[in-house]
Amino acid sequence: MNKDYTEIYDESAVCPACSSRKKKRSPEEQKALIKRLRLAEGQIRGIQKMVENDAYCPDILIQVSAVTSALNSFNKELLACHIRSCVAEDIRAGRDEAIAELVKVTQKLMK
Repeated sequence: MNKDYTEIYDESAVCPACSSRKKKRSPEEQKALIKRLRLAEGQIRGIQKMVENDAYCPDILIQVSAVTSALNSFNKELLACHIRSCVAEDIRAGRDEAIAELVKVTQKLMK
């Protein structure tokens, strides 16, 4: 019953909340971000197995908390990269709307 990722993901579909802007990342930055995501992905798979194996609820909740922490770490790393590169470049180029965008993104992250 589980659908493969490729079956449910349509690359031509664009998320209405996502920007059409792109960001070229250095190989080091990309590697660090992918590493964090893979760690979280592995933890989520572990949680799935725990549920399938009828693990005790508090044990699952602890692992969910660990995934949340891993994703928060990813967000902090990505946000720092964004501020150091995209936001700084936009401000230097006189595009002050980057500040409003940063405030809006930060508010969404802090919900």
